[in-house]
Amino acid sequence: MIDLVCATRLTSDEFWGRSALGLSLRRMSHDDRLKPRMFYENRRGLPSLYNERIAAADASPVIAFIHDDVWLDDYFFFEHVITGVQAFDVIGVAGNKRRAPLQPSWAFPSIEFKWDDRANLSGVVSHGPSPFGTISAFGPVPAVCEMLDGVLLAAQRDVLRAKQVGFDERFEFHFYDMDFCRSARASGLRLGTWPIAITHQSEGGFGSNSWLESFKTYIAKWGD
Repeated sequence: MIDLVCATRLTSDEFWGRSALGLSLRRMSHDDRLKPRMFYENRRGLPSLYNERIAAADASPVIAFIHDDVWLDDYFFFEHVITGVQAFDVIGVAGNKRRAPLQPSWAFPSIEFKWDDRANLSGVVSHGPSPFGTISAFGPVPAVCEMLDGVLLAAQRDVLRAKQVGFDERFEFHFYDMDFCRSARASGLRLGTWPIAITHQSEGGFGSNSWLESFKTYIAKWGD
């Protein structure tokens, strides 16, 4: 079984009626190995919700943390995630093979927000309002990575618990994924990208006041 953990500001009816993830899961309702674990009308930070599901008594062996604006284009989602978490401790759909000092994102090595060299990147993700959007091919997949994009992260629950790896609740949204990846690596876990087909409706928001405050907190914690 795989828990799909998602927080949404939408009501239950809105989520299942019009969100990308909700409509995707309805289409894939034949696969009862996928267990939606939704937090509707959410105002809490993602880390507290994700930690709650890692600790939950009814958690599935594998947990996937995913945003509500993601179309699941991959109807072999279960098989691909299971294979991925057997190859790596934590998987994602996009990431960076290295980490530079003061790096503000998996994709950008500096706060100038210029894309890193393709040789350092891995992943294939589609973007757009509808399923099967325009493909962004960042680099070959699978690949060992230092940082992964938080749009989709998956791991075996017992691996996270054994290493006491979770999400820092100081990072309500921005940098929760960067911090999680660094905590996982510090605990000796292997991170990697895996071929899983999704379309992300958002391309991210960098440079806002809340983003900058989270960046300061992140640097204060890690030092670089």
